[in-house]
Amino acid sequence: MEYSKLISVTGLGGLFEMIASKTDGAIVRSLDDKTSKFISSRQHSFSHLESIEVYTQHENVNLIDIFKSMDASSEQLPSEKDAAAIKKYFEKVYPEMDFDRVYSSDMKKMVRWFGILKANAIELKLSNEEAAAEVADENEADAVTVAAVSEPEKPKKKAAKKKDAE
Repeated sequence: MEYSKLISVTGLGGLFEMIASKTDGAIVRSLDDKTSKFISSRQHSFSHLESIEVYTQHENVNLIDIFKSMDASSEQLPSEKDAAAIKKYFEKVYPEMDFDRVYSSDMKKMVRWFGILKANAIELKLSNEEAAAEVADENEADAVTVAAVSEPEKPKKKAAKKKDAE
């Protein structure tokens, strides 16, 4: 399962894997109980985890950066029910977070979602990170090829404009 296929659905708890997209909704699989169902886009909104950003003291960061910090931390995950413990946890794990603009309900969601990601052994990796790595590898190979064969090009001459004969 890929991180890029995970979504959050308004009004429904937990995380879902998008199986198929339709014009009037999507077929999703719950990561909690592995059930598949159709969710109407008329009643619910979908948010890809890759597109969610979190307020910080400086620039907004992608949610995956928070998850990676949580993964690298040796701190014990707090209970989802204790808002004060969750805030203290994030003050240690990601102190740059803007705690005035990130609500405790959002932090609770992050803890819950991180637990779901860990339980399902999902690799924390953005899809554009994979694409960027592939492009960098291709660019390196192209740079070597270009350096070996490149010769200075002569500027091309512009074609003279024809005058209309009257």
